[in-house]
Amino acid sequence: MTAASAPRHCQIRDVVVRSLREGEPSGRVRARRPRSDTRTCSRQPAIRSERRIAGKPARHLSDVVNTLLMPQNRFVSPVASTYDGDSPEMFDPELLAATADFLAVEARGGRALEFGIGTGRVALPLSQRGVPVHGIDISVDMLDQLRRKPGAGAIATTVGDFAQTMVDGSFSLVYVVFNSIANLQEQSEWVQTFCNAARHLEPGGRFLVELWTPDLRRFPPGAAAVPFDLSPHHLGFDTLDVANQRCVSHHYFFRDGRTERIDFPGRYAWPAELDLMAQIAGMTSVGRWADWDRSPFTSDSRKHISVWART
Repeated sequence: MTAASAPRHCQIRDVVVRSLREGEPSGRVRARRPRSDTRTCSRQPAIRSERRIAGKPARHLSDVVNTLLMPQNRFVSPVASTYDGDSPEMFDPELLAATADFLAVEARGGRALEFGIGTGRVALPLSQRGVPVHGIDISVDMLDQLRRKPGAGAIATTVGDFAQTMVDGSFSLVYVVFNSIANLQEQSEWVQTFCNAARHLEPGGRFLVELWTPDLRRFPPGAAAVPFDLSPHHLGFDTLDVANQRCVSHHYFFRDGRTERIDFPGRYAWPAELDLMAQIAGMTSVGRWADWDRSPFTSDSRKHISVWART
């Protein structure tokens, strides 16, 4: 097949791969604010943020300032405005039902706190199951999207960095799903997140993480990128920095005859590393599964659902 006769999405794919090989900027450079020593949880400062209730105006000056100061906040408009539509598979009713049912069981009749609540994809169905939900998110724009949805009035939200931000009260469940923790690019920030989860948990409370498992077998030496989606409306490629456990997800969306590129830099980690972070935070492992149906986690699993309990 010649380049001229190749399908349009194949031609675009070739251009994308060439651009990645040629070192086109990946968007990794970002402003950072200083972090304190994070070698132990006791040395990590918690930032107590003002509470925001869903349904109230989001554009408070403090919210806007907090959002601008947040590190790694890529979830601003227009990303926020198209976020739900760009991930339709994550809104499958069966998936959301399985996710909310799993979380409701782990909440054990208590309150739940979501790190990275975003547009409320998971918080809303969980709230509908009678679980009181509070959410922390870095992006005012994402919370604006949440507040437009039915049922959002029952969910309290706080603008902040979930690695450090504290909210009032204790919870029986803290959870972070859909790889949201991977947006934190430093190992110390992951440790902070585990410690912050432990701070919010009542004794015996659970911390749950849903996270992808990189399949390095699909990333041969010399490869520029590994595709994870090749569809008529979206192309997605991952580039990995194995030595530093860094990754960049490159997204190309085709809208109205235009091509939009969005890069999401992040970090990946292996389950054993997370178990050590949980131990540092004073939590012990409860279980690990391959998916929300509690199927066994194996060497071939592409993601995991891991749960730890505060001791």
